[in-house]
Amino acid sequence: MTREKRRGDGRGGSGRAARGVRAADVATALLALLVVALAGSWVYARWSGPPRSSSPDGGVIRVQVLNGSGEAGIATRVGSFLREGGFHVVEVRNADRFDYFPTLVVARTRRPGPAEEVARYLGRPPVLLQAWDSGAAQVTVIIGRDRSRIRLGS
Repeated sequence: MTREKRRGDGRGGSGRAARGVRAADVATALLALLVVALAGSWVYARWSGPPRSSSPDGGVIRVQVLNGSGEAGIATRVGSFLREGGFHVVEVRNADRFDYFPTLVVARTRRPGPAEEVARYLGRPPVLLQAWDSGAAQVTVIIGRDRSRIRLGS
């Protein structure tokens, strides 16, 4: 038997070792790409501007949540979701009645900006302007029977 036959086909090195090195290089490159993507995401979230729950005057948006659907616990769930988003929920209770069909976001100040921000966070239910100086809440969310159309998580 000649030397070349004993060593393989004479190309030097085995095919398995070369494939193992290529797989390790690909895995390393993918891991590095993942680290860069996570770092970029953190930087964007950290320095992309004011949090979404800030009102134009720099304060936190104060929200009142009313259950107008009659479904037990829905106002508490919406209130918790709003708190997770950085909004200040000042009150959670039942509405004056349970026959509201649409979920409504009501602006309680002359500026609709805070109400529009809450509506955007909830998936864009209709916004109404009903300004009155409550002192406690800038925005009221009335949850209607169409509450499945509002977003309560990612």
